[in-house]
Amino acid sequence: MQAKDEIKSALKSNQDTLNGFLAGLSDEDLAVRQRMTNSIIAWQIGHLITWEVGMCAEIPGAKYPALPAGMKEAYGGYNTRLAVPPAGYLKKAEYLELFNKVRSATLAALDRLADADLDKPTTGPMAPWAPTVGALLWLAANHTELTLNGLMTWTSDGRAPEQARHPRKKGN
Repeated sequence: MQAKDEIKSALKSNQDTLNGFLAGLSDEDLAVRQRMTNSIIAWQIGHLITWEVGMCAEIPGAKYPALPAGMKEAYGGYNTRLAVPPAGYLKKAEYLELFNKVRSATLAALDRLADADLDKPTTGPMAPWAPTVGALLWLAANHTELTLNGLMTWTSDGRAPEQARHPRKKGN
């Protein structure tokens, strides 16, 4: 197995896991905030989409779909995580469609790369953490994995998503 195969496997695995996790949730579940300091699932997915489009655009040959107007500003930075986007949240199906299109664009760019391209230096904002194209692709997979880890613990205390909307009362 070559490096490109490993990266592709990680990107696809995380894509499948994200799709599977969201399959059991409703549009309303995506807007639940478990704790007041946590971002909601909708923001997390929107952030994954905008991050991958923004940070991976420097991958040679990457061609990403256009994002809806205002999406980059609504999901692009850590300071936006607690605010409701001006246009409101998207529907789950819209987040999934966008995420899958973006991930498909990343995978297509990876497929077009020669092995030697993985060693090319990056120059964008992620260069200190991902100094090569290969490292940037690994970071895209890891970013999704870290987000998934946070989402999986969203109801790790055993409460259903609808119960997570309300703080626990004494005795619950």
